[in-house]
Amino acid sequence: MISLPYPLSAKRSGFWFIGFIAIGAIACFGSEPATTDAASKSTLKFELDIQPILTARGCNSGPCHGKARGQNGFALSLLGFDANMDYEAIVKNSRGRRLSFASPNESLLLNKAVGRQPHGGGIRFSETDEDYRLLLDWIQGGVSRTTDTDPKLLSIAVSPDPHSMIAGQHELLTVTAKYNNGLLRDVTQMCAFQSNEPAIVSIASNGRLQAGALPGEATIMARYMGRIATWSTAVPRPVAVPSQQYESLPRNNFIDELVYRKLATLNILPSQTCSESQFVRRLYLDAIGRLPTPEELTAYELDSEPNKRSRWVRSVLDQPEYADFWANKWADLLRPNPYRVGIKATYSLDAWLRDAFRKNLPYDQFVRQIVTAQGSTWRNGAVTIFRDRREPEEITTMVSQLFLGVRLECAKCHQHPFEVYSQADFFGMAAFFAKVGYKGTGLSPPISGGEEIVFAKDKGEVKHPLTNEVLPPKALTGTSPEPLPSQDPRVSLADWMLSVDNPTFSQVAVNRIWAEVIGVGIVDPVDDLRATNPPSNAALLSSLAIHFRELGFDPKKLLHTIFTSQVYALSSQPNESNSADSRNFSRHYRRRLKAEVLSDAISDITLQPEDFDGMPKETRAMQLWTHRTNSELLDAFARPDPNQDPPCERVVGTTMTQTLHLMNASHILKRIAADGGRCEQLAKSDKDAATIVSQLYLTIFNRKPDETEISSLEAEFAKPNVDRRRLVEDIMWSMLNSPEFLYLD
Repeated sequence: MISLPYPLSAKRSGFWFIGFIAIGAIACFGSEPATTDAASKSTLKFELDIQPILTARGCNSGPCHGKARGQNGFALSLLGFDANMDYEAIVKNSRGRRLSFASPNESLLLNKAVGRQPHGGGIRFSETDEDYRLLLDWIQGGVSRTTDTDPKLLSIAVSPDPHSMIAGQHELLTVTAKYNNGLLRDVTQMCAFQSNEPAIVSIASNGRLQAGALPGEATIMARYMGRIATWSTAVPRPVAVPSQQYESLPRNNFIDELVYRKLATLNILPSQTCSESQFVRRLYLDAIGRLPTPEELTAYELDSEPNKRSRWVRSVLDQPEYADFWANKWADLLRPNPYRVGIKATYSLDAWLRDAFRKNLPYDQFVRQIVTAQGSTWRNGAVTIFRDRREPEEITTMVSQLFLGVRLECAKCHQHPFEVYSQADFFGMAAFFAKVGYKGTGLSPPISGGEEIVFAKDKGEVKHPLTNEVLPPKALTGTSPEPLPSQDPRVSLADWMLSVDNPTFSQVAVNRIWAEVIGVGIVDPVDDLRATNPPSNAALLSSLAIHFRELGFDPKKLLHTIFTSQVYALSSQPNESNSADSRNFSRHYRRRLKAEVLSDAISDITLQPEDFDGMPKETRAMQLWTHRTNSELLDAFARPDPNQDPPCERVVGTTMTQTLHLMNASHILKRIAADGGRCEQLAKSDKDAATIVSQLYLTIFNRKPDETEISSLEAEFAKPNVDRRRLVEDIMWSMLNSPEFLYLD
C-alpha cells in the first residue's frame, strides 16, 4: 500500500482528491512501485530537515524567493522565519504544482534546483547531493511537518573552541544543533556563514576558514534556522614585540592601558605622540568644531604650568561653540524635515537641543526627556520627534537604534537575520508607545504649520501582525518594569533603558562619542551592537560605559577623559607594525572636516562670514536650524539630504565635487578677495614676508611654517612688480585646497 502525502482526514475536494486518486491508480497498476522505506522517509520533517536546506542554499534569501514579493510567483519567508507560509507555498500554492507525488523525481522544486528546468537562481545542488536526496525522500515520505512530540531546536554551538590563527592558516568549523530531547546534530553543511572582517579571516559555505595576511580580529557568524552562534579569532603579526616595549609606553588613564593590552595580543605598537600644534588643532576641532586662533596657539605653547593638557581640555569644553557643535551632531539624528512637521516645530526641536548642550544636560536626562516627551510642539522641542514618528512602529526603530544600539527594523517583518529578535520582540517594544496621543493640527505637508499637543492616552494597544495577539509592553532584554494602569508606558521604558541592569544604554552612548572624536567606533557602525558585530576592544567599551555612568552621564567629563588619554594624542603617522590597523586605535585616523566645520573655518580664516538665506548676518553654519538653508558648500561636503528621514549619518568620504568646489567656488574667492578681509589686512600691513607667511600658517594650518616653507614663499614676495595683495590671496587659496587644511590630523 502506498503512503499518501496527507492523512485521510485531509482536504479531498478538487485538485487534491484527483491527485490522491491518481496516486492510488499508479500504485495499483504498478507504474510506480510502493516505497519500501516509507516509514523512514516519513520521519523527515519540513521544519527540521527541509527548511534548513532552503536557507543554506539561499532559496529564502533577500535576493531570491525571500524578498517581499518573492520571485516569479514563488515567495518564501525571509530566512525561514515563517514555517507555515513556506510549507503552504511549496506544498499547496499554485494548485500544488511545485511537487509531483505521482513522480517525485519530476517535482518542479527539484527540477529547477538541479537545472533540469530554467531557473533564475541557477543550479543550487546536483542529483548526487545529500540535499537532493533529503528533499526527494521527504516528498516520497508524505511531506510531513513537525508535531508537538518532535524535537525542538534550542541552540547551536560552534567548535573547536576559539583560538588565534596565523596568516594563511586554514581551519574547519563544525556547527552542532542541540534539541530539547538532548539530540545533538551536525548541521555545518546547512548553515549560513559570514565573517565581519573577510580581509582578515574569510569563510566558505562549508565552514572552512582561511586567515589572510592582515593582522587583526574577526568574528564568524553561523546561522541555522533562526539561531545564531559566533566564533572569534585573532590573527597577530608574525613578528613578536617584547613586553618591555609595551610596559614603557606612556599611560595617562585606563584608556591607554586597555588599548595597549589589546595591541599586545596583535603584536602591534602604537605610533609616536603627535606634535603640540597637532594636538591643539585636533582638540579644538573635535571638542567645539572650530580652528584655534593664532593667539590661542601661542598661549598654549607658552603655558608651562602643571597639568597643562587637562586644564586646556576643560577650558576648550567650556567655550560657547561647544553647545552648537554637539547639538548639530544630534540634529542629524533627530531633526525631521520641516516641510513635513512644520517650520516652527523643527525650530523648536533645534532650540531644545542647543539648550540641552548649553546646560550640559546629563545624557540619561537628555534621553528620558526625549522618550517621555509630552506637551506642545511649540514649547517642548523634544515633542517634535513624536510629531514626525506618529506610529508606535516608527518611533520604536529610532529609539532602539539611537539609544540601545539595536537596528530593530528587520524584526518588524520577520526574524532578525543577524540577531535574536523576533516580530514579537519588535511589537512588544512598540507597545511602550501605544498610548501616545495627539491633539491639535496634524500633519499636512508641505505646510504643517499648526501646533500639536502630545500626551499619554488612557488606552492604546499593539497587535502581533501574524497572530493578531495584543502584546503587552516588553523590553528587549531582561525584565522591564510593568507599567501601572494609569502610567505612561514610556516612563517604564525609560526606567528600564537607564537601569544599571541594562549596560547597552551606556555602551552605545560612549561608543557614539568615542567614534565622533577618534574617527571610528569601538563598535562600527556605532548603532549596531550585536554578537555578530562585536567591539574591537570589549574591555575598553565596557570600562568607558561604567566610567560614564560613574560620572553621572556627564558628556563633558567623558570627553575630558578621552581627550587627556595618550591614545587620543597619538600621531597619524603609521609605523612598521600598525600601517594596516584601522580598528584598534594604534594611531590617529585622519578624517575630512565636517561640512559646517569647514564652512565656519573658511569664514574665520578670511574674516568674511558666509551669508545664509533667512538668517541674521554673521550666522555660523553650525548655528543653522535646518538643512534646507541654501549652501553649495554644505551640500558638496555631504550634509544630510533634507528629505532623508533621521537618523542621518554623515558620509565622510571625498568626492570630485568637493575638490572642484574648493578650487572654483565663487563665494570662496569672493571672501578671500574681499575688502577688509584677512588677505587685504595682511597685504596692507607693514609686516615682512616671513611674518605674513607665519600668520597664514598659524591661521590655516595651526602651526608655524618651517624654514623651507618660509624661504620659498619669501622668494615670491621678492619678485619685481609683485602684487602683494594678489599674492597673499593666491597663497591663502592654495592652502585652503591642501589636505593639511581639509583633514583633521
